[in-house]
Amino acid sequence: MVLGKVKVLAICFDSLNEHSLPAFSGGDLVTGRVVVEVTGDVRVRSLDITARGVAKVRWTESRNAGANTAYTQNYTEEVEYLHHYDTLIGDERGKEAPGTSPCPHQYSHVVSYSNRALATSFEGKHGSVRYWVKAELHRPWLLPVKVKKEFIVFEHIDINTALLLAPQAGSKEKTLCCWFCASGPISLSAKIERKGYTPGESIQIFAEVENCSSRVVVPKAALYQTQTFFAKGKGKQIQQLVSNLRADALPQGKSQSWEGKVLKIPPVSPSILDCPIIRVEYALVVYVDVPGGLDLSLSLPLVIGTIPLHACTPRTSSISSNCSTLSWLGLSERPEAPPSYSDLEISESHRRDCLHSCGRSEGDGDGSLLTYITEFRYLPPPLYSEVDPYPDPVEVYGDGDGDRDVRRPDTCPSR
Repeated sequence: MVLGKVKVLAICFDSLNEHSLPAFSGGDLVTGRVVVEVTGDVRVRSLDITARGVAKVRWTESRNAGANTAYTQNYTEEVEYLHHYDTLIGDERGKEAPGTSPCPHQYSHVVSYSNRALATSFEGKHGSVRYWVKAELHRPWLLPVKVKKEFIVFEHIDINTALLLAPQAGSKEKTLCCWFCASGPISLSAKIERKGYTPGESIQIFAEVENCSSRVVVPKAALYQTQTFFAKGKGKQIQQLVSNLRADALPQGKSQSWEGKVLKIPPVSPSILDCPIIRVEYALVVYVDVPGGLDLSLSLPLVIGTIPLHACTPRTSSISSNCSTLSWLGLSERPEAPPSYSDLEISESHRRDCLHSCGRSEGDGDGSLLTYITEFRYLPPPLYSEVDPYPDPVEVYGDGDGDRDVRRPDTCPSR
């Protein structure tokens, strides 16, 4: 009997993004199929799948220990985020499964995430965060057939939070000097609308640069990505330029204003802030390039997220803030107008009846007072008039000199 051969062993994912890549986020189920195609009669012992997600860090440092000796120190660290195992054909006791026919077979698999938060997939110089599914087809007396396929995980970062919508601003100043000759200061102040952005957005930069020195300086701005790797209590950091812009040169005694100068964010990895061994951070650096001297720089931290800015956010205006709050509470976005005083006005006859009943039950205690308050708490305010409707009484008297004097009752005539 001629033994058959395994022609195809492949892993297919059910969910693909717009770039035809398997991409998932925290809480999703990684679903897919393992495709097996054989020729002839193939005896299969088991078909197993394993899903793993691991963050790894590794770098090497060489040090001199003497004149002719040197040693190398390796720094490695690993954090496991996902480990899932399942048997699609056969059982864990190794019982041989029946042979498969030459036609293709598809076996569904489901991988559930663990309850802990995952780290976003990342590839760096000294470390990475990777997720994959591996299928192994075991046959009697033969080496197993293996296939491995990676998938992408995004741990979402919503920039529609109070912390990431807060404006970022700062200012600095420095004075250039050479031996005993000192020039005037160079001042820099910069501000951006918020801290959180997503790839593809543009950062509007508002800045003021004043050059009181004796040199010609150039204002610039740059977006940097900082990768930090941790292993064995030590860290290694790499900074990469993502995007930059340059303004016109600024002569001595001149100033320059940026009224929303635009710096676009290219497609970059989201920020990684919750992984214990890998951190990916971003910062916008606005600086003044000083020829022949140290640059004056101002760093504004940024967070690159995955959920873009909503159309109606609390930072836009008070009207949009009220709109967001009402929509969250399930209320109407247009508040109801208050009642007019004419609708609440009480007739004079009803007023007299209420006062009369209140006077009769004066000794009844709190009940009559409550009735009075209930009836009159919505009374309209009195009409405005420049003539006092209740003037104080006056009396006229004479003092024998032929003139009339007028006084109020609370005053006394001069003696």
